[in-house]
Amino acid sequence: MACKPWPASEAELAQMRRFNQKLAWLPRFKIRNRVTPRLIQALLRVSQTLKKAPDAERKLVGSVPVRILRPSGKPKGVVLDIHGGGWVIGNAQMDDDLNLGMVNACDVAVVSVDYRLAVDTPVEGLMDDCLTAARWLLTDDEFADLPVIVVGESAGGHLAAATLLALKESPQLLQRVSGAVLYYGVYDLTGTPSVRAAGPDTLLLDGPGMVEALRMLTPGLSDDERRRPPLSPLYGDFEGLPPALMFVGELDPLKDDTLMLAERWPGAEAHLLAESAHGFIHFPVAMGAGVLAYSRGWITRTIEVSS
Repeated sequence: MACKPWPASEAELAQMRRFNQKLAWLPRFKIRNRVTPRLIQALLRVSQTLKKAPDAERKLVGSVPVRILRPSGKPKGVVLDIHGGGWVIGNAQMDDDLNLGMVNACDVAVVSVDYRLAVDTPVEGLMDDCLTAARWLLTDDEFADLPVIVVGESAGGHLAAATLLALKESPQLLQRVSGAVLYYGVYDLTGTPSVRAAGPDTLLLDGPGMVEALRMLTPGLSDDERRRPPLSPLYGDFEGLPPALMFVGELDPLKDDTLMLAERWPGAEAHLLAESAHGFIHFPVAMGAGVLAYSRGWITRTIEVSS
């Protein structure tokens, strides 16, 4: 289906434009070497030690750590969360605020994957980690009778879509997944048209350097090899996959990734946000809060239908 324009008031659009003026002063996220991501990752971990974390269980699934947040009572469903960070930074804990929002609003447990990062591991290893976590969640006795929703943001959107495509080899497991929520993911590792055309005024992301960054992520591969699914989920077979809810911003270099994926994914519901850059669910603006509220309502309804 085509992306629907997100219903935003003029006041909400004006607020987003004001926030974009602040974003324009910030450095763009770039992948140019292995040193900078390690430095950012170290700073992230330091900041996390200074912040009180919610009660969470850390569990090792094979060699893959997962972080589990649970509601106070029996959950009505379970979310597999795959964090973003350009494949090179981030961890499961950094999604705590968003995941607690889902726990409280949707009465679900959230399992967040602490996959390896591409500074030391080929991207295929990250995909394997997410698939390992998904297979465990879909066969674990604790969650055996619960509907499952897969959620991914940015690079996590790529890994979420790749995980669902890989699960097609296990139909009995895939049929347990009731839905997917994908925020501004990367679905073509050769670069969609909006990535290739991204100019220097890109907000948050280094638009002009994205094609080269994708090549750095997949060294030694030709573009034809990079397009093979599930490495580039856009070119996969989406028949039999669960319904998906997708969001992307009009100012995001990755806009076409979502637009093109929505056209290919049966049962997809996709929304395009005017005046919005990459990462908008983290911005202190009404549109970001509205998207999160809508997503949580969608998750709740999907779980109710599947129960």
